[in-house]
Amino acid sequence: MLSPFGKRQARVPNLNNTKAKDSKASSRVEDVLASNKPTEANPVAALAKDELWWCDHFQWLKELGYLLRPRYAPGWVPSWQNTKKRWYHCEDAQIPWYPHLLDATRIADGSYVTLKVIKQSRHPFEADIGRYFSSGPIADDPANHCVPIYEFIEVPGEVDKIIMVMPLLRLYDDPHFDTFGEAVECFRQLFEGLQFMHKHRVAHRDCMNLNIMMDASSLYIDAFHPYDPDMRRDFKGEARHRSRTQCPPKYFFIDFGISRRYDPGDEAPLEDPIWGGDKTVPEFQRSIEPQNPFYTDIYYIGNVIREDFIQGKSGFEFMIPLVADMVQDDPVKRPSMDEVVARFNILRKDLSTWKLRSRVIDREDDETSGLFSNIAHWTRRVIFIIRRIPPVPTS
Repeated sequence: MLSPFGKRQARVPNLNNTKAKDSKASSRVEDVLASNKPTEANPVAALAKDELWWCDHFQWLKELGYLLRPRYAPGWVPSWQNTKKRWYHCEDAQIPWYPHLLDATRIADGSYVTLKVIKQSRHPFEADIGRYFSSGPIADDPANHCVPIYEFIEVPGEVDKIIMVMPLLRLYDDPHFDTFGEAVECFRQLFEGLQFMHKHRVAHRDCMNLNIMMDASSLYIDAFHPYDPDMRRDFKGEARHRSRTQCPPKYFFIDFGISRRYDPGDEAPLEDPIWGGDKTVPEFQRSIEPQNPFYTDIYYIGNVIREDFIQGKSGFEFMIPLVADMVQDDPVKRPSMDEVVARFNILRKDLSTWKLRSRVIDREDDETSGLFSNIAHWTRRVIFIIRRIPPVPTS
């Protein structure tokens, strides 16, 4: 298996042997579109316009070592066609959330990856920042929580496009956190990762919750489907998983589309406000003046914890003083990531083992379901205590 941080140069394959295949593939796609027209009752019987690009590149990607799912194979016929199957119960009916992202299987070792197409004219720094954190000694630093890029592939005939090959990840909070110890370890990794980026003079500029992912490959007993993560990859049942305490995941920041890297001597860079996924940044509400993006990063990550944990779950009051400072309206008053990490390290040492092993409860959970969940939870905890599994899992 290739190292997650392995370094490869961008490459363009010889397409002389695939042009005829691509022509035939396009013809077959047209046939599929003609015979499998989507209807209100069967809306995914044909590939959408954005999906056709992937189908047209199926054979090329396969020759590079990446196999797309059956839906994108030239000549694909829906598996539910002429059967009594309901389309939404079939694996090949699952379509991407975003047209520029698609999963694939790396043929060399069978691992699952994500392919991301970027337009360099629109995001001129994304590939360079991804390459920086995925190359050399930096790539192997355990404090590095930037998504590793396995490979950069140039797209023939489309000079503006490049494909970045990354591990297949899932949202950082799915499945739910079982214990406070699991959440504390997540906070530690996120603070460590953002501190690492800032140490290398990179501001993420959009580190909101949807841009935080985790490698759940060891967490899941069954490979999960990328577009319905609760289901197995073959769509033949729900994907089973263990807890984070049993199989600690590593958390990653993704999407460097609006990230920037600065010279070491530029201690207080200024950038025009740019809206990411979190629209609550205080300094963007009242001014269009350039702002220090490092201060904004600190707000973003603090707001993730405020919204997803302090407001969304019970028992995270111990994080309030630190998070309150991170999300102050005046960006200059926010602590640096070095200060955040130092304060958090002191804070987590004050948490008891009992607290760390306690169950994380969503605020909307009712008392009845909570009672049964608590019984099951502490049954698992006793087993973990007997097996001497630590309350704060580390990857």
